[in-house]
Amino acid sequence: MRQVQLSAGSVEFTDTGGPGEVVVLVPGLGFDETVWTAVSEQLAPDFRVIVPVLPIGGHRIPMNADADLSAEGVAALLGEFLERLDLHAVTLVQNDAGTAQLLVGVDDKRVARLVLTSCEALENYPPGFQGKALYAASAVPAGLFLLLQSFKVPFLVRMKTSLGGMAVRPIPQEQIRRWYRPLHTSADIRRDLRKFVRDGKKDVYLRAAERLRTFDRPALVAWGAEDRMMPPATGRRLAELLPQGRYVEIPGAATLVQLDNPEALTAELRRFIAENPAPV
Repeated sequence: MRQVQLSAGSVEFTDTGGPGEVVVLVPGLGFDETVWTAVSEQLAPDFRVIVPVLPIGGHRIPMNADADLSAEGVAALLGEFLERLDLHAVTLVQNDAGTAQLLVGVDDKRVARLVLTSCEALENYPPGFQGKALYAASAVPAGLFLLLQSFKVPFLVRMKTSLGGMAVRPIPQEQIRRWYRPLHTSADIRRDLRKFVRDGKKDVYLRAAERLRTFDRPALVAWGAEDRMMPPATGRRLAELLPQGRYVEIPGAATLVQLDNPEALTAELRRFIAENPAPV
């Protein structure tokens, strides 16, 4: 892992290096860089693949106590990350959290192509039972800590109303322990996640959707065909908002499309990039 110092604190990231076009894969809520490992490895022979671990629960380094970690604040950190690494003509790929949407029309000059996989959008925020439970728990003292204890119990975490509902394939318990260890062990990491969950405005993604109409570059919406937390109908609506948007469904996949069917998602990414050359 590498680190870059941003205004809110230090952010870890992986970088395959190399001379190829830059693909930035953004994990969602509570996930670290390993949620993208299969896709990153498949893209790495031909692209420079970068995975930042934004401060939304999967991070291991707490942010500054006064950091703005609302949805808009974290999106600003993503834009700052692209700037600090001096990345250009980026293919920006988002999953689960809707962070990348919030850059459009605000700080998207470094983005040549936008890819939204199953993620919170429009009025689906907080998304599904999982999102609503997290939102409610974050409002109660020690509520987030207590909710997270269920992730230590294999039976509970596999339930469709928990993490198990975000994937078609069973997620190994050791992987879940890795993702959630920082939240289990650090009050500061829980503080950061609580800010992200509670500080955002309820209409944040509705307002972002209006700005998607102004995105004049290629966009791909690649949705899990079996997603219940982020329904495919939401993805189709996003694609219709984007002037150059195209919608595809990833078979055999729920929210975590990169875990359920990394081969299909990688193939769609390669096709999308090949069909839409970045400006010279």
